[in-house]
Amino acid sequence: MKAINNYWGQTKAWWVVLLIGVLMVICGFAYWIWPAAGYAVSSQIFGWMLVLAGIVQLCQAAGPNRGSGWGWWLVGGVIDLFIGFMLVRSIVLSEEVFPYFLAIVFIFWGMGLLFSAVSGGRKYWWLSLIDSILMIAIGFFFIEAGWVQNMMMISFLTSLAFIYWGFSIAMLSYEMRPKIQE
Repeated sequence: MKAINNYWGQTKAWWVVLLIGVLMVICGFAYWIWPAAGYAVSSQIFGWMLVLAGIVQLCQAAGPNRGSGWGWWLVGGVIDLFIGFMLVRSIVLSEEVFPYFLAIVFIFWGMGLLFSAVSGGRKYWWLSLIDSILMIAIGFFFIEAGWVQNMMMISFLTSLAFIYWGFSIAMLSYEMRPKIQE
């Protein structure tokens, strides 16, 4: 039995994680182009993306080739499912708490990437370190924007969050590909 040196684990369904990343990028650019489409629409789309991402994370945590960071997948999947269902459950509720939910998600995954970066074993660990710092910063920006209730700031941050997190997830998916055995 070989040891898995990958913090996030490996899976043959890595392309599903890539697909989620691509969908998030597309949604982010759509929201950037059409911000008048509504704050409620973005919270609903993001809620459904979190539900999908939570299901994928739980499947990755339960998979046979999970890495040493499988606990982050498990906890993240539960958090993403909870927040996703809360966002899609009620439009009024989602509009009120949307920035705070996004702050929780970004700070949580930023911390996960921070632990991934310092755990070592990867050639480009510093990219995860930069990624973690940016995700935590975006989380704190959401807290500030929610406190101020500045809709334009939240709209800009939401589109930026979709795009940035989508690219981050897409890059992570390539790290999750199983290595070809010769």
